[in-house]
Amino acid sequence: MGFPSNGSSSSTEDKPLKFLIYGRTGWIGGQLGKICTAQGIQFEYGSGRLENRSSLESDIAEIKPSHVFNAAGVTGRPNVDWCETHKVETIRANVAGTLTLADVCRERGLILINFATGCIFEYDSAHPLGSGIGFKEQDTPNFIGSFYSKTKAMVEDLLRNYDNVCTLRVRMPISSDLSNPRNFITKITRYEKVVDIPNSMTILDELLPISIEMAKRNLTGIWNFTNPGVVSHNEILQMYKEYVDSNFTWKNFTLEEQAKVIVAPRSNNELDAEKLKKEFPELLSIKESLIENVFKPNQKVDA
Repeated sequence: MGFPSNGSSSSTEDKPLKFLIYGRTGWIGGQLGKICTAQGIQFEYGSGRLENRSSLESDIAEIKPSHVFNAAGVTGRPNVDWCETHKVETIRANVAGTLTLADVCRERGLILINFATGCIFEYDSAHPLGSGIGFKEQDTPNFIGSFYSKTKAMVEDLLRNYDNVCTLRVRMPISSDLSNPRNFITKITRYEKVVDIPNSMTILDELLPISIEMAKRNLTGIWNFTNPGVVSHNEILQMYKEYVDSNFTWKNFTLEEQAKVIVAPRSNNELDAEKLKKEFPELLSIKESLIENVFKPNQKVDA
């Protein structure tokens, strides 16, 4: 499972950890730096552009990392609808850039931990909503409703050929920082109306430290990087009401009604997290993790 060379003929026990992280200004990239600082792990942010091979080569030559993390790329602001009208920019970052970084890392015997997306699947007849049957790592993506998802599915398929890449399928990321506009909870509390569909999701407070442990273990291949199980929008908002704001209210609308106010369709699915849970048995289910890692730290104590 692990990539054998990883920058030298020696094991990581002989080589001190030093991470090169791309995505300094992004949410995940910023969090990775804070975790490294807290754990006393040496790290530097890359200054090169992902699509510029020589700038990546310069970063690696100068920083001499033990592992590389890619948390850069384009998701679109304020959301993935941006990618529908900026297709070339999306390809440049999400396809050309990611592949270039993977290739440069492989040339130098370095593992690349690549933060990808699980929004490349949608419920189907073999994985019906509410069935508990999730998509596995080896399953072929079946959702290309948005251009963003289309590019992500394309690059994931190509990266399967790189034995130095650890692909982490993140979904609807959540953290305990409820002020962050990228936080899925923050998004849905600010929407005028929300759909109510069970989905797999990623609690960053719990899973980002696991990504660092995965680097230490030299794990590669594709991983469904979500907490086990699913949770619906209404279940999250009910927890928000119970723990954070007892006066909070929300309104639902249907997928058909949602389709009228968004440009690109959205992915809804359950990912099978059994592989990750087997490697990290301490991993909490999505509902447990929401309570322990997100809502309890934000709990409002009544006066």
